[in-house]
Amino acid sequence: LGDVYKRQVYQWRSGGERHMFNPQTVFALQQACRENDYTMFKRFSSELNSSAFANQNLRSMLTFTPQRLPIPIEQVESVDSICKRFKTGAMSYGSLSQEAHECLAIAMNRIGGKSNTGEGGEHPSRFRPQPDGDSKRSSIKQVASGRFGVTSNYLVNADEIQIKIAQGAKPGEGGQLPGGKVYPWIAECRGTTAGIGLISPPPHHDIYSIEDLAELIHDLKNANPRAKISVKLVSEVGVGTIAAGVVKACADVVLISGYDGGTGASPRTSINHAGLPWELGLMETHQTLLLNNLRNRVTLETDGKLMTGRDVIIAALLGAEEFGFATSALIVLGCVMMRKCHQNTCPVGVATQNEELRRRFHGRSEYLVNFFTFLAQEVREYLAEIGVERLDDIIGRTDLIIRKSENESPKQSLISFDKILARVDNGCLLYTSP
Repeated sequence: LGDVYKRQVYQWRSGGERHMFNPQTVFALQQACRENDYTMFKRFSSELNSSAFANQNLRSMLTFTPQRLPIPIEQVESVDSICKRFKTGAMSYGSLSQEAHECLAIAMNRIGGKSNTGEGGEHPSRFRPQPDGDSKRSSIKQVASGRFGVTSNYLVNADEIQIKIAQGAKPGEGGQLPGGKVYPWIAECRGTTAGIGLISPPPHHDIYSIEDLAELIHDLKNANPRAKISVKLVSEVGVGTIAAGVVKACADVVLISGYDGGTGASPRTSINHAGLPWELGLMETHQTLLLNNLRNRVTLETDGKLMTGRDVIIAALLGAEEFGFATSALIVLGCVMMRKCHQNTCPVGVATQNEELRRRFHGRSEYLVNFFTFLAQEVREYLAEIGVERLDDIIGRTDLIIRKSENESPKQSLISFDKILARVDNGCLLYTSP
């Protein structure tokens, strides 16, 4: 019944609830990335930024207002520089097929971004560079549980180690891998038993306090002194206070994960009414860290259904410096949103371990390189329009954001954006006018 319910409620249907990923947008995105067609990508992003999706999320109700004259795009920082801020989401080997997981890693290594192992470990053979110069090594190694393939070799082969305190799609619960997807090669990589379902317990040891978290961060810094330590938090009320403690525990990166997107294996009881938009959590975290004089000690990252260059710009204006993409990256590799990730029956070989279905995977890392290049180019266009040369110049600049006045419904007019768009000055919050 749970699977039937999920398909009825969440799967796209003609004449049903509006979805940002629908046949038109999925086709446009896949065609653009396969053909390296930036014009088609602009068609995809224009559709998502159109009035049809005006009330789909909080950022669609906002726009930015330049306070300077536009500048030539040639003066804006390069695509390569912007691509270094992009990451792929924590999708494990086990939830994804080997082919899809390695495609993500190769693409991100090519553009200078970072891919995330997820909580499933990584086979040691991927740590070695390939003969053609590519690398299948994921830069971010997630520590969601000490038993899921986390070894000393795993940790030292990381540029960033991520502690997953919670997950955006199902706060309070760890990642889940149904027993039917735990094939022998997955069990070997994770150090567990084939056919037994997996759900991650607290990482490494129980975390009941910030002191416990500080101990784990200390352990990881000793395991790999070169790696940044990231902590993944969920966008929830009060996340700013938690983030302040995380920064005091000496984390280098704080990820605020929104409730949009997320795992395809969430149980029905976890999807409904769980989490908040990343806009709210990011805003609260950025402001809280500023008020406590902690903002300069940490890099803020956000993820949760980021899809276009405009999403990146709004996230930056609200305080994010790095940006994670998961669902959109899988769409580029061929995902058709069947919403059967947990059933091991993915028809395009993206989210399955079935060897017969994996042969249907036709994704290529070149497609992802095109996608992130398009995103960076679109970000450059917005920066030129705003009149700034670097993305760093707009981080946290909520004074450049205003709410849209057109297409506003009576219910939408009741929403106040004052706290979202507030600025911190001399240790005080300054609110915008109602």
